[in-house]
Amino acid sequence: MNDTLRNQASSKTLLAAALGAALALGLALAPAAARAAQTIKLGVENGPHAEIAEHVKQLLAKDGIEVKVVELSDYAQQNPALAAGDLDANSFQHLPYLEEQVKARGYKITSVGKTIVFPMGVYSQKVKSLADLPQGAKLAVPNDPSNEGRALLLFQSKGVFKLRPGSGITPTPADITENPKKVKIVEVDAAQVAHFLPDVTAAAVNTNYAIQGKLDPAKDAIAREAADSPYVNVIVVRAADAQKPWVQKLVAAYHSDEVRKLIAAKWPGVVVPGF
Repeated sequence: MNDTLRNQASSKTLLAAALGAALALGLALAPAAARAAQTIKLGVENGPHAEIAEHVKQLLAKDGIEVKVVELSDYAQQNPALAAGDLDANSFQHLPYLEEQVKARGYKITSVGKTIVFPMGVYSQKVKSLADLPQGAKLAVPNDPSNEGRALLLFQSKGVFKLRPGSGITPTPADITENPKKVKIVEVDAAQVAHFLPDVTAAAVNTNYAIQGKLDPAKDAIAREAADSPYVNVIVVRAADAQKPWVQKLVAAYHSDEVRKLIAAKWPGVVVPGF
């Protein structure tokens, strides 16, 4: 074989080796890329939502989906982060709050499944029963529309005052029509209501915040919402993602028997499955 033929053969051998190496590298990287495509960021609040999310994370790992649980202490950050693409899903809010957010801010986000219910409770360091409220009692309630309405409806259900018929599930203090004890409503950020207990007669506190505030909803509440409350918490994603397979798997993990058993064992009577 002359030098020209030898050089041509050598070039073909090197090219074949290079192509083989590139193909091997591509095959090696393909599974990693696929895994990366199945990584989702799930926004939650600390407390029960975060603990349930960690359990869901373990379940989805078996399906090849990596869940990064992102705890945000300020719940007001959750929906903006989801809408902006910084999160892929969140699990922290009840349906009326979501509906109010979508209506007020135009977020293209939607509920894809129910999770749990935290029956709201009323707590007090000054009275043992709502029947013992003095004239002019101060009642603290969350200041966002859906949770404030929820608190007012709870107080109405216990006979503290009456609300205007037709005020729906988002009444405001202006809808109080009969107020025999002349109670005064104190509006506070939902996450801070429990901290106002020393300064008010009683406070309506969301259960997740009561737990964070070291209150025992089953023992410390002087009044509680019924377990069939319409304020069931939901899993929320961007509307464009709602039909994607990973969303279906996320919802299935939340609705699993394992999660139901966790709720029953960890928070009996305090957190109620809503699915």
